[in-house]
Amino acid sequence: MKHRIEVIRGDITTQQVDAIVNAANTSLLGGGGVDGAIHSAAGPDLVRECRDIGGCPTGEARITKAYRLPARHVIHTVGPVWHGGDRHEAELLAGCYRASLALASERKCRTVAFPAISCGVYGYPLDLAARESLRTVAAHIDKHEMPELIRWVMFNSEAYDAWVEALGRFDS
Repeated sequence: MKHRIEVIRGDITTQQVDAIVNAANTSLLGGGGVDGAIHSAAGPDLVRECRDIGGCPTGEARITKAYRLPARHVIHTVGPVWHGGDRHEAELLAGCYRASLALASERKCRTVAFPAISCGVYGYPLDLAARESLRTVAAHIDKHEMPELIRWVMFNSEAYDAWVEALGRFDS
């Protein structure tokens, strides 16, 4: 599994991958954090395409062109807001990863870059999100050849450290 997963520090909008995953809101029309950065870097055509899609429920994903981003696609997924863990947050977060990876596989994306979904303003604890995301991705990798590389791109050291630690525990 480890040869198909990377965790790096960086800016997801600069990743030269087949698909960048956007931690979107339900409208898909842009927002703050990763969502705002992706929309800004992609340009106004992205919001036009997202408007035509008509939104996305929590735990699901939609795919668009990437426009001015160096990727081919943007996969928009809506993570759960953290309410303490008793409102099916883990299942919804896992759904984000499953749905995103399914779209990536359908489009034959060899490489995918993820942010720390739900860990910004949605308040999902980094350690719990890292474990759930790795568990979900590992299940996908066991059954599918695509994507060949799954990369988490972390903007800050706290998220990076949480994913590296979770990956180390997962593989041990």
